Amino acid sequence: MNWDDTSDETPLDAADRLVGASADGEDQAVEAALRPKSLDEFVGQERVREQLDLVLKAALARGATADHVLLSGAPGLGKTTLSMIIAAEMNAPIRITSGPAIQHAGDLAAILSSLQEGEVLFLDEIHRMSRPAEEMLYMAMEDFRVDVIVGKGPGATAIPLELPPFTLVGATTRAGLLPPPLRDRFGFTGHMEFYESAELERVIHRSAQLLDLEIDTEGAAEIAGRSRGTPRIANRLLRRVRDYAQVKADGHINREVAAVALAVYEVDARGLDRLDRAVLQALLKLFGGGPVGLSTLAVAVGEERETVEEVAEPFLVREGLLARTPRGRVATPAAWAHLGLAPPPQASGAGGQQGLFGT
Repeated sequence: MNWDDTSDETPLDAADRLVGASADGEDQAVEAALRPKSLDEFVGQERVREQLDLVLKAALARGATADHVLLSGAPGLGKTTLSMIIAAEMNAPIRITSGPAIQHAGDLAAILSSLQEGEVLFLDEIHRMSRPAEEMLYMAMEDFRVDVIVGKGPGATAIPLELPPFTLVGATTRAGLLPPPLRDRFGFTGHMEFYESAELERVIHRSAQLLDLEIDTEGAAEIAGRSRGTPRIANRLLRRVRDYAQVKADGHINREVAAVALAVYEVDARGLDRLDRAVLQALLKLFGGGPVGLSTLAVAVGEERETVEEVAEPFLVREGLLARTPRGRVATPAAWAHLGLAPPPQASGAGGQQGLFGT
């Protein structure tokens, strides 16, 4: 692709991005094979892992179910993996569902009433659960009881249903959307941080061993540096580099092979892909670094406004390449340097304040 072209490409679906943090069917199948099975095998998240280890061991020592656990953080950081580890450490079965799948209180009542004692219920995207189901969950988490409403209108009757003790593990990418009464009922809350490159290298070496791949330290470092601090992306890039190494090289992955392979897939040294670079190219070349409105920027790159705001911008902001200001989006000096361009003398930089009054 020609990076100067920001308008002729077909708009990119967020789910199709090689560096996207969401998981499709292939990712889910591979992740199942690569997931660590215990806290000792889990790489990274040292603080959460240490705290969770204490919670689980204390519960086992008491012979009780573990406290309810809330895990928050960006997609791909290991929330689902930790939920499965919690069940394994507690020697308990696990049931997996998600907030969008529970649209009525009756849906939740059916799940809760079929739980076994000590079972772990993993509720992904818990912030997207319906309000009636949320209110039912309050009582279930605190008193292990739900009231099932039979009938309608004045003749409706509430039948109390006792539940066996269970552990709810909720996962959310937007903890701020959880109502305080629900958030307060979790005995342990862990926030998942993005991974450092050294931690991702350990993830890559472990995955390569499980996939029976030959990779050296420099090759793992090259992939880790482009993985956006996310293990899911690191494993996905590793699989694409594996494909290239098997077809174009001798199967061994080193720095050169990894760099060339990821260049084929248009993932640059900082983990930016076509969409990210298209946004920066438009911002720098068409609008002189900004400030420019989000809608105008989205039209310039041929994408929907929501795609630019929710898919491309978060990583660009986190990398310090783009800033959001009251006057619009502004490129930072790091963005000009990354694309090898010289900023014009009137470029306002991240603050977007210079030249406001023509001075």
